[in-house]
Amino acid sequence: MYEYIPLIITLSYMVIAVVMGSFAGKGMNMDSAENWGVGSRSMGPIMVYLLIGAGGVSAYTFMGSPGWAYSKGAPALYVVVYLTYMAFLAWYFGPKVWRLGKKYNHVTQPGAIADRYESKALGGITSIVTSIGLLAYAVIQTTGAAYILNVMSYGLIPIWIGVFLSLGAVSIYLYRSGLKAIGLTNAFQGALMLFVSFFVGLWATNQFTGGFSITPIFERVAQDVPEFFTLPGALGDMNVTFWTTSILISFFSIWQNHWIQWMGAKSEQSLRRSARLLPTFYIVLIPMIIVGFIGIFMYPEIGNPDHVAIQLAVDTMPVIVAGLLGAGTLAASMSSSEPCFHATALSYSKDVLQPMLNWSDETAGKWTRRLIFPIMLFIVAPIAIIQPASLVYMLLIGYGFIAQSFPAIVGMFMWPRGTKHGALWGIIAGFIITLIFSFVVVHPLDIHAGIWGLIANAVVFFAVSLMTQPVSKETVERFFPDMIDELYEDENESTVHVK
Repeated sequence: MYEYIPLIITLSYMVIAVVMGSFAGKGMNMDSAENWGVGSRSMGPIMVYLLIGAGGVSAYTFMGSPGWAYSKGAPALYVVVYLTYMAFLAWYFGPKVWRLGKKYNHVTQPGAIADRYESKALGGITSIVTSIGLLAYAVIQTTGAAYILNVMSYGLIPIWIGVFLSLGAVSIYLYRSGLKAIGLTNAFQGALMLFVSFFVGLWATNQFTGGFSITPIFERVAQDVPEFFTLPGALGDMNVTFWTTSILISFFSIWQNHWIQWMGAKSEQSLRRSARLLPTFYIVLIPMIIVGFIGIFMYPEIGNPDHVAIQLAVDTMPVIVAGLLGAGTLAASMSSSEPCFHATALSYSKDVLQPMLNWSDETAGKWTRRLIFPIMLFIVAPIAIIQPASLVYMLLIGYGFIAQSFPAIVGMFMWPRGTKHGALWGIIAGFIITLIFSFVVVHPLDIHAGIWGLIANAVVFFAVSLMTQPVSKETVERFFPDMIDELYEDENESTVHVK
């Protein structure tokens, strides 16, 4: 019984999260997309900080990043760099997105794109392409949750049961309370993750060095395995070009779930304040990467690098600490998977099915939260059980598809001459190139497939836009009130007629 205390602590966390999340939306009509989708735009800066921060810190923080530090070394630090970029994106784009959404009642990224380019078909295509990245991320988190339950139960809970347990828990409170549940559970999960990360990092450091200084760990790595501190890393598969373009594609990826979380803020000021604080949340990664470096010497023959932190906890830490690490990892998985399910269901309902089936807003609102079940059951669960790749590689592939909305977003805020045909054919070209270079001709010239797709997307977007008719003057006035005269003067000179 004693050895199962970590499992009991981990499962107890899951029960607490379900109870908290289920009551988060009490008194609100969750059949409304405005309530279920963006929490009535009512969240303050601390809640938005925890919502975005805990959503960005996922299973790869407690499993993937130590796994990469263990197996590759310095390449693991790409995570720290790109998360900092994401905080910058939230600070720069977040208030602009919120202001437009509040004014024109946008709730999703494809919905805003469809409004800007006057094309519901473009909104639907954008939703489907970017959801590939979201669902890849959800698979990673679900796999991580199943891993932790499997390890903590000493194999009694097989992976497939762990997948359904974690999906079942998330589905209950997500269905009942939507973004409100994500916000409240992330507050609890975020605090747990920060505590567990630093506690485990300090514990492992003390176990390995006899103190709390990390200097001896890095001195040992530099002396015994110096290749861990340089690119392409210990495995030789992460050269400078691929490492750099992997960060770049992250920078150009404005996630659907982040967009929706920005919409949930109660004001622009709330959003900007939370964005300023975001980098403080991401330091949660540093202790776990150090744990990965310690694992190089403690577990030289471990089978799956993603298991190194959990294995260390089970072998060396008191059962309560090991249980807290299990709960923290499960919290990271659930806090990151739930926004992906939420955003995908919301966007499929509002941007794909509503225009296709001519649903009313009421019908779309009802179906929005019901869609989480088929998404979990028929897409995420089978792939999570099969486990086709390492956690971090699945994430990298997902970024390539998410970034394909970036040119259209730039056209939304900065380039009124961008047209629906340019945006539509751009995203289609980017999707095809990313797909081919992810699975057929993998990363030519060691450049990330998503970067190739983004280049093709941007070129097609720009060229086709210049050859096709801009959107109506009314739409340009709504999105670019300060540029309307300049645009229409240019159009008159070039004899292109605006409808």
